[in-house]
Amino acid sequence: MATRTPITVAHGDGIGPEIMGATLHILEAAGAQLAIETIEVGEKVYLSGNTTGITPQSWESLRRTKVFLKAPITTPQGGGYKSLNVTTRKMLGLYANIRPCVSYHPFVRTKHPVMDVVIVRENEEDLYAGIEYQTSPDEMQSIKLISRPGTEKIVRYAFEYALKFNRKKVTCFTKDNIMKMSDGLFHKIFDEIGVEYPEIEKEHWIVDIGAAKLADTPEAFDVIVMPNLYGDVLSDVAAQIAGSVGLAGSSNIGDKCAMFEAIHGSAPRRAGQNLANPSGLLHGALLMLVHIGQTDVAERIHNAWRRTMEDGIHTYDIFTEGKSKQKVGTKEFGDAVVERLGQLPQTLKPVHLAAHVATKARASSVVRPAVQVAQRSRRADRKSRGRRLQTRHDFESRREGVARWNSRNVLYRCVPLPLHSALADAPTNRRAAGARGGAGSRNRHDRDAAQLRRQTRLHARSGTISSCSSA
Repeated sequence: MATRTPITVAHGDGIGPEIMGATLHILEAAGAQLAIETIEVGEKVYLSGNTTGITPQSWESLRRTKVFLKAPITTPQGGGYKSLNVTTRKMLGLYANIRPCVSYHPFVRTKHPVMDVVIVRENEEDLYAGIEYQTSPDEMQSIKLISRPGTEKIVRYAFEYALKFNRKKVTCFTKDNIMKMSDGLFHKIFDEIGVEYPEIEKEHWIVDIGAAKLADTPEAFDVIVMPNLYGDVLSDVAAQIAGSVGLAGSSNIGDKCAMFEAIHGSAPRRAGQNLANPSGLLHGALLMLVHIGQTDVAERIHNAWRRTMEDGIHTYDIFTEGKSKQKVGTKEFGDAVVERLGQLPQTLKPVHLAAHVATKARASSVVRPAVQVAQRSRRADRKSRGRRLQTRHDFESRREGVARWNSRNVLYRCVPLPLHSALADAPTNRRAAGARGGAGSRNRHDRDAAQLRRQTRLHARSGTISSCSSA
C-alpha cells in the first residue's frame, strides 16, 4: 500500500467549506494518497479572542506535516486582527508565492486566448513587512523593506522554476527609476543572478508600463518576478484577464514548508448557496500534489477538469449563454470532474505533467550537472554570507523583530529632509505671519528660522542630510 503523505487542511470561512468539500472529493476519487489533519483557523478563532486567527495546536500540525491546504478565510472588520496569510508566511518562512495564470479559450471568456504567464512574487518583505509607525497626528509612515538575502532567494527561485518547467524567459518588474535604493537593489540582484542562467532570456520593465503591457499583451511574458506589493496586485490582474480570478490557485513555498490556496476571498455573501466555483482551490491542490510528488494524480485531475470545461459544465461565474451547456453548483461541478477522471481534453492541450517533470529533470542534469549546481550554490552562499557579515543586522534577525531598530534608524536619518523645505520657506512664512500677527509673530518666526538653521548645520556636520538626498 502506498504511503500516505500527511497534510494539514483548513476548511476556512464563507464559501470555504463548500469548495474544500468539492476539492477533497475530487482528490480522493482520483487516488491521492493523503493523511489529512484538519485544523480550525479564521473567523471563529479570531472572534474567540485570538488576534492571529490560528491556535497553538494548529501551528503544531503545520510544523508536523509541513504542507498546508487552506480554503479562504474571513478576517473580522476593525483593528487588532492580524492577517493569517501574512502571519503564516512569516512564521513558516514561505518566501515565494507562485501564481500560474492560464487562459482556457474558447470555453472561458477572455480577450487573451493564448495567455500562459506565471507570477513569482516575493512573499515576506516590501511594504508587507508590517513596519509602520505614526510620525505626527497627521502622518503615518510604512517602511519598504528590500534585503539582499530575501531578493536573492526569490530571483533564484524564479530562474530555477523557469529551468524546471521549460520556460524561455524571466522578466523583472520594479520601479527603480523612482525608488533607486530599494527597487534598485532588487533590479541589481536580478541582473547579477541572471548571468548564471545564459540559456534563459532576461528582461526588466518599469512596473507601471510593464503592468500596461501585461494587461494588453500578456503573451509577451513568460515568468515574471517582482517584489511583494507589485506581485500581489498584478497576479490578481493577470488571473482576471486570463478568464477569472475564481479559476486561479497559488502556492507559497519555503525551504521546509508550503501552503496552497485559491487566490480569491471567502465571499461570505455566496456562502451556503452551493454556487461557488471550486476551481481556484482545486488548482491550488494540484500544485500541492506536484509539490509532494504525486504528479500522476495531479495530471489525471487536471485533464478531467479541462474536459469538464470543454463539455460546458460551468458554475455561474463563468457560465456564458451560447458557449456553456449546463450551469451547475459547487457539489455538482466536483461530481462532473470525478466522472471525467481518466479522460483527456479534445480541444484544450492535454496535461502530461509526470512525463514533463521527469524530462525536465533529465534535461537539467545534462545542461547543468550536479557538480556545477553545487559549485554555483557554494559560490552564492559564500557571497551571501560575506554581504550579510557587512550589514548590522541579517535578514533572519530582522524578520524576528529587530526590524524596529531599522525603522527607527531610517526615521532618524530622514528627519532632516523636511528641514530644507521648511528653511527655504522660513522668510516667506515670516513675512506672511508678520502681515497677520504683527511684531510678536515676526519675532517668533525669526526664532523658528534660526533654530532650523542650527539643526541643519548639526545634521550637515553628522552627514545625515547628504545620506537622505532625494533620488
